[in-house]
Amino acid sequence: MKREYQKPRILVHTEGFMNKFGPASGSYKDSIDGVKVSALTRDFGSPLFVFSEKTIREKYRKTIGEFSHKYPQVQFSWSYKTNYLDAICQIFHQEGSWAEVVSHFEYEKAIRLGVPGEKIIFNGPYKPYEALKFAVQRKSKINVDNMEEIFNMEKLANELQKPIDLGLRVNLDAGIYPAWTRFGFNLENQAAFSAITKIHSTGKLKLKGLHCHIGTFILEPKAYKTTVQKLALFSKKLKDELGIKIEYIDIGGGFPSSNTLHTQYLPGSQVNPPIEKFAEVICEELLARTDCFASPPQLILETGRALIDEAGYLVSTVVGSKRLTDGSPSLILDAGINLLFTSTWYKHNIIPTQPHSEFLENITLFGPLCMNIDIVRPSIQFPALSPGQQVLIHPVGAYNVTQWMQFIQYRPAVVLIDENEKVHQIRAKEDLEYITMLESVPGHLQNKGKKSALNKSMT
Repeated sequence: MKREYQKPRILVHTEGFMNKFGPASGSYKDSIDGVKVSALTRDFGSPLFVFSEKTIREKYRKTIGEFSHKYPQVQFSWSYKTNYLDAICQIFHQEGSWAEVVSHFEYEKAIRLGVPGEKIIFNGPYKPYEALKFAVQRKSKINVDNMEEIFNMEKLANELQKPIDLGLRVNLDAGIYPAWTRFGFNLENQAAFSAITKIHSTGKLKLKGLHCHIGTFILEPKAYKTTVQKLALFSKKLKDELGIKIEYIDIGGGFPSSNTLHTQYLPGSQVNPPIEKFAEVICEELLARTDCFASPPQLILETGRALIDEAGYLVSTVVGSKRLTDGSPSLILDAGINLLFTSTWYKHNIIPTQPHSEFLENITLFGPLCMNIDIVRPSIQFPALSPGQQVLIHPVGAYNVTQWMQFIQYRPAVVLIDENEKVHQIRAKEDLEYITMLESVPGHLQNKGKKSALNKSMT
């Protein structure tokens, strides 16, 4: 069988001395966007998250350009769960992105930031009745995930005495395994069609769109081509059999950043498909299938990681070193998996912030937690840094400041370097007052100046 033609692509490869772990050199990075790392930690402490506004805006404009130059109706919707710091969200909204939320908490955050209801997409497997009502009244795009939500939407239509527009989340076989089948209604087993016939039969709910998010850190662009093809053909079936006109196709996100998975041999920056490859297959397939729709649908993307990961850095300081029982060296950093959840999946780039010896050893990098699993990198060719010296961990902009834990250590400050190289603190470092502000101690447990039974027994 003749293979399908694939356009060639040119990748930039890093020159230099290489080993199986990547480039080996005495390089270092002592500044971010023109601001010295030493000045950042002097003013805001270590560890410290740093975001580059310049990188965010450049990445967004490049990515939206790749899609909008290939398809006439494209809308990005910023994935709040990827990074919902107010300042970060506002940058994306200034660039023209809508808000994509998966909880009432995130929805309220978007409203607080001034996002109009009609520019909010409400996804997720759990949308309480009052949250749905809140979103319906603000004319948001709601993609229902299960039958209970369909029933609640019908109930809302009766309560508000007006028809309600909605979308349906679909899961399908795009050739990615394991498939994300827990969200939405399956296409292949007819669950999606059955759900839509229920929606159509109410006469009060109007299906306007189809939503599908096939997974995360997808490295195969063809999976999106399959997704678009199946959604388009399904839209044709709905149009022909039920007279339903699909107005938007929302294919979620899942595009990779330049991070390197633990299972990858070569650096992700060199082998992960670039965003233009995804834009090419998605837009070309949708353009080829416009006859499946009454009119060309709006293409919605909810990409998060691919837009923010490279903009985020974590500055960390070496606080100790030791030889392990097998004689191998290790360093202890003041940032661990409590702040860097994604180190579970990625071999993050870690680079010293000061000149160092070019002699490298195979080193384990531990975090500061009293937990055996607190490993930032289990194996990396690295110089033997001394306590007090610092490193930059990158890219870490996606998910870490939403999945970080207040565990054993306070969470650090977060700063943003704007396009004029001015530094802004966008989240303060935690302290004991902040951590305990929601706690209360019952009266009988409060210290009233009396000696406890233990103290009395010791006197």
